[in-house]
Amino acid sequence: MFNGPKQIKYKKIKKGKLAKLEFKSTELKFGSIGLKAAESGIINLRQIEAARQAITRKAKRKLKIWIRIFPDLPITSKPSGVRMGKGKGQFSHWGARVRGGTVIFEICGININKILVALKTGGAKLPLKTKIFN
Repeated sequence: MFNGPKQIKYKKIKKGKLAKLEFKSTELKFGSIGLKAAESGIINLRQIEAARQAITRKAKRKLKIWIRIFPDLPITSKPSGVRMGKGKGQFSHWGARVRGGTVIFEICGININKILVALKTGGAKLPLKTKIFN
């Protein structure tokens, strides 16, 4: 399991606005079948890891998997019961900005039926709608 980037310039980063569609990383580069985000949003580090574990367990570890997103966005949160104001909250966890159309996982190495079942299970672990494509 990876824990986010080793070093960042600023401890807290503004979220900014997320564009609806991605036009750069929409094609397969490594695998034969991929899992693509159908909508944009922020994916947690733990959600990426849960999806990866579900995919590898369904395929019984007989596949090659590539993760095409990296959680480099520090997410902050304030404790519950704290009043408004008094600055931004403390660092909570890492997240990855994902636009619609971005390839999240790529897979090859086993037959297509098992890949489809594994990707469907992995997509259920993510907070976004996903599509399987090749």
